[in-house]
Amino acid sequence: MIQSEKLKAHAKRLRLYNIANRMDSILHHAQEEKPTYPEFLFLVLGTEVEMKERKDYERRLVAARLPRKHDLDEYDYNFYEGIDRRQMKELRELVWLREAYNLILMGPSGTGKTFLAAGLVFDAVKAGYKAYLMTMEDIVNCLRLKDISTPAMMTYNKVLRAQLLAIDDIMLFPVKREEATAFFNLINTLHEKTSIIITTNKAPTEWVETLNDEILASALLDRLLYRCEVIKFTGSSYRLENRQTIFKTTTQICPVEKPEPSSNKNGRRKLSVVSRLPCETT
Repeated sequence: MIQSEKLKAHAKRLRLYNIANRMDSILHHAQEEKPTYPEFLFLVLGTEVEMKERKDYERRLVAARLPRKHDLDEYDYNFYEGIDRRQMKELRELVWLREAYNLILMGPSGTGKTFLAAGLVFDAVKAGYKAYLMTMEDIVNCLRLKDISTPAMMTYNKVLRAQLLAIDDIMLFPVKREEATAFFNLINTLHEKTSIIITTNKAPTEWVETLNDEILASALLDRLLYRCEVIKFTGSSYRLENRQTIFKTTTQICPVEKPEPSSNKNGRRKLSVVSRLPCETT
């Protein structure tokens, strides 16, 4: 017993806390199984490695900031239009990540772009990579505050060390010129060192309008598209088609018929907006 306590103390002194906490079970196993010296040493060190790898995985998973739904095993090929099973299998093998390729996922809202991006980040974390999912707003705020905020600087340093960075909803909102410049500098720093996933509902040609700078937009696209796969998603919104309610009666989303264009008193044609409105069902 005294020898066991000494071993625990030495393990803690060396910061081998997992070995220290499991010392009694390790010694009991050795007494029962009578392993060889190499087998016993492998058991002891393997205990520490296993626990540290598990904790490291848990930390990286929390840091990835994934949405609740992110497991690509649940991907609905019957609904999402843009990627087939063969392409999905190839993406999940992460060869493109090891070669620092980028992905641009384009399409309307609700067509599976964020789900795919989050799923690939999840697969990367499981494979041992440092991978994160952030919105464009998260990135811009981080860049704007990093010189005056310690948490923002920590996030910025984390992004610089990332092996995969997924940026969700890029160019969804206009950005100021200084923010656009800072964003370009970040992408330029990560270029060919970090794989980047972009989700956007705007074609790259529309980025000029958001950035309000054709030269900056061209330079940004030049770096993102150099080693890149562009995947286009189509179809209707998964969230609208699978809308959930807290009541027993459901409300379906019904399309409003598009009226014929009409003219106002000045003879100009008025455009009609097609929208989806709820209609009651029992």
